[in-house]
Amino acid sequence: MTCLHLNSLLDPAYAEIGPQSCVGSTGGWNSYSWVAALVLASVMLIFLLDFGAERYVKNKYGLTPCHATLSGIITGKDLSRQRSIESSPYIPPDNSQGVQGTYQQASDLEEGANAIEKSQAVAFRQQIAAFLVLEFGIIFHSIIIGMNLGTAGDEFSTLFPVLVFHQSFEGLGIGARLSAIPIPQRLGWLPWLLCAMYGLTTPVAIAIGLCLKTTYNSGSFTANVVSGVFDAISAGILIYTGLVELLARDFIFNPEQIDSNKRLAFMVCCVFLGAGIMALLGKWA
Repeated sequence: MTCLHLNSLLDPAYAEIGPQSCVGSTGGWNSYSWVAALVLASVMLIFLLDFGAERYVKNKYGLTPCHATLSGIITGKDLSRQRSIESSPYIPPDNSQGVQGTYQQASDLEEGANAIEKSQAVAFRQQIAAFLVLEFGIIFHSIIIGMNLGTAGDEFSTLFPVLVFHQSFEGLGIGARLSAIPIPQRLGWLPWLLCAMYGLTTPVAIAIGLCLKTTYNSGSFTANVVSGVFDAISAGILIYTGLVELLARDFIFNPEQIDSNKRLAFMVCCVFLGAGIMALLGKWA
């Protein structure tokens, strides 16, 4: 996704409000490289939101000194450990321990189950906050490309199949990320809502573009400013989420995947293959 957004967002943003554009040569637009400034501002803003959300979760729920880890929760190892704790038969203590030993064993089992449950809650809040940044960044971008497709003329036959592949690959990406989040049963409706939001955003934006096709002038000064600013902001959001939330967390900060050489090699090949395909689609998107 990052490779495609470097082509399909930054390049149009420079063409619309860059120094060589009509907008960039008028007024205050020619005094600074506003595309780079908007990208940097959006990257830092998303960093603050991501960092603030993680700190909020840690300060509110705390980090328990238990054996449950984030990677264990994602891979299901701590879930299996919790099930083993819950299903383990009660072993009565010997007579030397007495009643105190019985209470201690029950207390240890309860403490372990509570610690794992609390770790799962912390992991969910941290991961869902990072996912929402990615989701809304993609939705924000999908609105722009949907309206552009709805107002397209002769280039519609070229843009349509490209955007179908573009949206499909992005959907697979965020769907895989969503499936790895340990969502509680009480929030079972949340994945359906997030999937519906992504699936309906582009068609609704296309419908809006079709309604505005007769009055919307994509070459006007205002249209170039709005589209260029949105493209630059979306590029910053999605570059941050692609590099930090996806690549860094999956490869650098996930020892479960790095320890397996075969799995790591497969993941790297998939990343480079996806980067090449998305960069190729950026030629027409």
